[in-house]
Amino acid sequence: MLSVMRYDVPASLVVFLVAVPLSLGISVASGAPIAAGLVAAVVGGVVAGALGGSVVQVSGPAAGLALVVSELVHTFGWRATCMITVFAGALQVLLGVFRVARAALGVSPAVVHGMLAGVGVVIALSQLHIVLGGKPQSSAVDNLLTLPYQIMNNHGHAVMIGLITIMVMLVWGRLPKVRAVPAPLAALLIAAVPAALFGCLTKVDLSGGFSSLQHPMLPQGEVLAIVSAVLLVSLLAGVESLLTCVASDRMHPGPRANLDRELAAQGVANVVSGACGGLPVAGVVVRTTTNVRAGARSRWSTVLHGVWILLFTVCFGWLIALIPMEALAALLMFIGVQMVNLGHARNLRSHREMPIYFVTMGGVVLIGLAEGVAIGLGLAALLALRRLTGVSVQARESGGRWRVVVSGSLTFLAVPRLTRALAAIPPGAAVALDLDIDFMDNAAFEALQAWRVQHERGGGTVDVDEQHGDWYATAVGGTRVSAGKTHTRHDRWWQPWAHRRTAGAPEQPLESQESQESVPDLLEGTREFQRRTAPRMRPLLHGMAREQAPSHLFIACADSRIVPNIITASGPGDLFTARNVGNLVPRAASAPAGESVTAAIEYAVSVLKVKTITVCGHSGCGAMAALLGKAPDLPGLRGWLRHAEHSLERFHSAERSLHPDENGEGEPLDRLCRINVIQQLDNLRTHPLVDHMVRDGRLELTGLYFDIGAARVHVLEREGFTPVPEMRTH
Repeated sequence: MLSVMRYDVPASLVVFLVAVPLSLGISVASGAPIAAGLVAAVVGGVVAGALGGSVVQVSGPAAGLALVVSELVHTFGWRATCMITVFAGALQVLLGVFRVARAALGVSPAVVHGMLAGVGVVIALSQLHIVLGGKPQSSAVDNLLTLPYQIMNNHGHAVMIGLITIMVMLVWGRLPKVRAVPAPLAALLIAAVPAALFGCLTKVDLSGGFSSLQHPMLPQGEVLAIVSAVLLVSLLAGVESLLTCVASDRMHPGPRANLDRELAAQGVANVVSGACGGLPVAGVVVRTTTNVRAGARSRWSTVLHGVWILLFTVCFGWLIALIPMEALAALLMFIGVQMVNLGHARNLRSHREMPIYFVTMGGVVLIGLAEGVAIGLGLAALLALRRLTGVSVQARESGGRWRVVVSGSLTFLAVPRLTRALAAIPPGAAVALDLDIDFMDNAAFEALQAWRVQHERGGGTVDVDEQHGDWYATAVGGTRVSAGKTHTRHDRWWQPWAHRRTAGAPEQPLESQESQESVPDLLEGTREFQRRTAPRMRPLLHGMAREQAPSHLFIACADSRIVPNIITASGPGDLFTARNVGNLVPRAASAPAGESVTAAIEYAVSVLKVKTITVCGHSGCGAMAALLGKAPDLPGLRGWLRHAEHSLERFHSAERSLHPDENGEGEPLDRLCRINVIQQLDNLRTHPLVDHMVRDGRLELTGLYFDIGAARVHVLEREGFTPVPEMRTH
C-alpha cells in the first residue's frame, strides 16, 4: 500500500489530467455525445485496468477508432453503434478465451502504423475546418478540396482560439517549470480564457452529464454490414491494444504482459462501455506512456485514473462547458498530425516496408478505413510472398568456364528467369551450377533437369553444388523431399576435402575420375574459396588490408586436426597465430637468435598490443609421444623437443607423486599433453617483456586443451582442467 500511495496515486492524477481533454476531443471527432468519451475513459481505466494483462497499460477512447465510430454513427446511429461496441467486446472476450491474441500480432506493423497515420490525416483535415470556423465535409477528399476556400475567408476569433491552442501544445513541453500540468489540459484552460472574454464561441455541451446517455439498441440494416462493423471494431481495437501492450513491456521493468488476458479484459470493457453508452475502448499509447513516465508501479494507477475521471464528471462536469469547441478541434488536429509518426516510417524503411505504410495511409484517406486496411494487408501479403519466393540467378563466364549462382527459393515463379539465364550459356560449355537455395519445387526442378540433360547431350558438363539441403540431389534420386524450407548448411567450409561431395553430379568415366584425382585438393579448395567465400568476405577483408589489430596471440600445435579459428569461433583479424610442433615456447635463456616463436611473441606484445596470450595443446600430440619414446626418432624433431625437457621433467615429477593405486586422469600421453601447456605458460614468464606486462595487469596468459575425440575445449589450470561450458538456448 505504501508503494501505491508513493508511486501509483501521483501517476494516476497525471494520467487523469491527460485523459479528460483527450476523451472529450475524441468524442467530438467521433460524432458521439460528449459524455460517451468520458464513459469510455472511466470503463477503460477501472474495468480494463483491473482485469487486464498489463500492469501499466491505460485504456480508453482511442483516436485511431474515431473514424470508424464516426462512419458507424453516420450509418447506423449512435445507439446502434453502442450495441455494435457490445458485440465487438463479446467477440474480443471469445478471442481472448481461445488464446488467439498472439495471432493479432501477425498483422504487419506497417499496416497498423499506416492506418493510424491515415486516420490522423482524416481527423486533422476535418478538425481544421472547425478551427477555421466552418464545418467538416463528408470525406477527407472533400475536406481537402474545400480547404482553400475555407482558408480565404475571415474567421475572426475562431482562428485565434485554435492558434492559441496549437501554440500552447507546441511550446508547453519546453517550459521546464510547468511540465507538471499536461500540455492538452493547459492548452484547453488557456484557450478558455479568451473564449470567455469574447463570449461568442461554441461551448462544449455536457448538460445532463452521464444521465444524458442513451441505452444501446439493435442496429438495423444488412446483416453483412453489421457483422463487418463488429469485426472491424473488434479487430482494430484489439490489435491497437495488443501492440500498445507489447510496447508497454519495453517501458518498464515490472511483470510482462499476458496478451490473452489483456484481450479478454478489453472485450469486457467494451461490453460495459457500449452498454453504458460509451465509445469503444482500446489501449492508448499516449496515456500508457504518460503512466509509465509518471512512475506507475502497478495497475492501481490505471484504475484510480478512471475513478478520478468519474468523480470529476459527477462533481465538476459544469467546468467542461467552459471549453470552446474550437479549442477541442485544434487539440484533435494536433493529435491527428502527431499520428503521422515519421519515426515509424523511418523504422519501416530499413525493412523495405515503406510502400505498405504509404499505400495503407493513402487508402484510408482517399477511400475509407476498411478499404485502406484491406489494401495494405493485401500489399503486405504480396511483398511477403515476393520475398519468400524471391530468387537471384547470376550467370558469368570466366576463363572458358561458366558459373551460375542461384540464390533464394526456387519455385515456379522463378522458372522464366532461370531458363532465360541458362539459355545464354553456349552449347558445350563447362558449367559450375551453385544452388544456394532453401527450397525447390517440382516445376523448378523439371526446368533445371531438362536444361542439364540437353546441355550434356550437346557435349557440355554441369557440376551441381548445393549449399543448403540437397533439394536437387534428392529430386534426382526420386526421394521424397521435405515440405518446408531448409536452413543454411554450415558443414561446407569446415569439413575435410575428402568429406565433400558434389551434389547430384553424374557418374564420371574412369578416365575423368583419374584426371580429377590428379588435381591437388589444395588447388580445388582455393577455387572453392574464390568462387563462393571470397565474394562474401571481400568487403570485410578490404577494411583490414592495411593493418591488423588482433586481441590474442594464439600459440598452437602444427597438428592438422587443430584449426584455431574453428575451436575459438573466431574470424579474420581476431588471432595472431604461431604454430609449431608441440605448441612449445622456448625459454628466453635457451631460445636461439631469430627463433620464430620468440619473434612472434615480441611482435604481438610490442607492436600489436595483444591483451592475451593463449597456449593451446591437444590430445594425442605426436611431439609429446616422441618425448615418451612412442614415436619415430627424427633428428630435427629431437633437436626441437629439447625445449620440452622441462615439460617431461614436470610430468615425471607428477607421476612419482601419484599413489600406487592411482592411475592419474586419463592416459599418460594425454596427461603429458596437458602438463606441457602449463609448462609453456611458465616458459612465457621467462621472457622479461611478457613477465613485466603480466605483473602490471596488461597481459593475461591462458591455457587451452582440445580433446580431439570428444571435440571438447578445456581451460587448463595448475590444479586441473575445466571444460568450457556450452551456451544453452531456451
